[in-house]
Amino acid sequence: MELWHRSFGKLWRSVVGKLWATIMLLVVVVLLIVGVFLLQYVDIWLEDNSHQVKVLFVLTAIIGFLLSTFFAFFLSKKIQQPLLQLKDAAVSISQGNYSTRVNIVSSDEIGELADTFNHMTEQLDKLIHDLNHEKNHLASILRSMGDSVITFDAAGKVILTNPSGHLLINQWSGVELAWQGEIFDTLTSNSEVPMPLREIFQNVMLEGHDATDNIHVLSSVWSVVMAPLQSNGIVRGAVAVIRNVTEEHKLEKMRKDFVANISHEIRTPLSMLQGYSEALLDDIVVSEEERKDLVQVIYDESLRMGRLVNGFLDIARMEAGHADMNFQEVDLRHVLKRVHRKFQVYAKEREVKLLAELTRDPLMVKEADEDRLEQVLTNLLDNALRHTPSGKSITIVGRHEVVNGSKYVQLIVRDEGQGVPAEDVPYIFERFYKADKARKRGSSSGTGLGLAIVKNLIDLHHGRISVESSKSMGTTFTILLPVEAHQSLS
Repeated sequence: MELWHRSFGKLWRSVVGKLWATIMLLVVVVLLIVGVFLLQYVDIWLEDNSHQVKVLFVLTAIIGFLLSTFFAFFLSKKIQQPLLQLKDAAVSISQGNYSTRVNIVSSDEIGELADTFNHMTEQLDKLIHDLNHEKNHLASILRSMGDSVITFDAAGKVILTNPSGHLLINQWSGVELAWQGEIFDTLTSNSEVPMPLREIFQNVMLEGHDATDNIHVLSSVWSVVMAPLQSNGIVRGAVAVIRNVTEEHKLEKMRKDFVANISHEIRTPLSMLQGYSEALLDDIVVSEEERKDLVQVIYDESLRMGRLVNGFLDIARMEAGHADMNFQEVDLRHVLKRVHRKFQVYAKEREVKLLAELTRDPLMVKEADEDRLEQVLTNLLDNALRHTPSGKSITIVGRHEVVNGSKYVQLIVRDEGQGVPAEDVPYIFERFYKADKARKRGSSSGTGLGLAIVKNLIDLHHGRISVESSKSMGTTFTILLPVEAHQSLS
């Protein structure tokens, strides 16, 4: 009984129940009207007055039609109005106004539909808000990334980049590289994928697997990691993460060169020490003069290894920022004169002219380490004397210089020696440059670390050193040191 009562109540509150009740009410009204109007005309009907009966039925039909139309219009408005509100709300939501709600207070299906619609829009509004939050979060992460991130669709069109990726696309837009075969299929023929990335992009799109490679573009090395974007097993694009690894590549090359060069530098003195020591132990040497020569070679090679080790320690301390520097105000004219005087005798022995062109005014520097700068000039002059033949000259210059409105002291060491090939000049300040296959050792006994130490010392003084040289045309080293304290060259 209770179940039947609940079912009837639910039917009564539904649209179907309301339609049924309205129709039943309409039928009852029509029957009542017909009954009221026809009862008093029964006698007329019995007297066969058919005309009046017809008129009566016509009037009854008209009244019934008007009532039915009125109730139908009333019911239609009751149903149509909430549906129109739902339609307008749906249009508003489709235009992006997710806060739209419908105000329909009813207990029938339309009321339930309105409640469901409002709940749906509330959930949709929350979902869109969460998606926008995640989108902004992702955009912030992409903007803050130092790596370049570029996303392509299946046709190779760029659909998403971070600022670094956008700049990289602009830089690579005009790059033309000679790829093997120079053949690309239609997958990338009309794409926006930069030329350096097209081969990797094509492989990722065809194979559907991640790809990693290092590419060389515009004198730089770039690490590229590209992954496919898949949906239901279909590759719909690719995302590339690109990082500039030029410095890492250079450091790795320097590490390998360092190992090779240090092995080369140490192997020779060790071999000589071992060989000559074995000769002395085995009493192979007969005369006392030969024995002294061997001992002298062993002594010279041990000194050379000592200089090599000390050079390593100096560079390591400088690069780690642990070099002991005694900064104070220094007149570089005194340093230049002292170095010139120290090498004057050595230059005469080699029949090389050592000239000094110094200004009469003091060459004052507010913050400088006098001993370290003397070490710089000593290394440069020693290097120049070892590579300048007899009859040539070496010139030391000290003068004032103005760069970008700031005052500097310029030191120049210019020789007329054998020079350095133009292609080797960029590497002249690297460790063991002298051990490079492009150079001949000759009679030089240097360790190959002198110019690297010079470069580090000048950097510690916030200065700059440059070199100009060409084969058989001599070499010129130019040093700029800031006059004021805490001043550096840009």
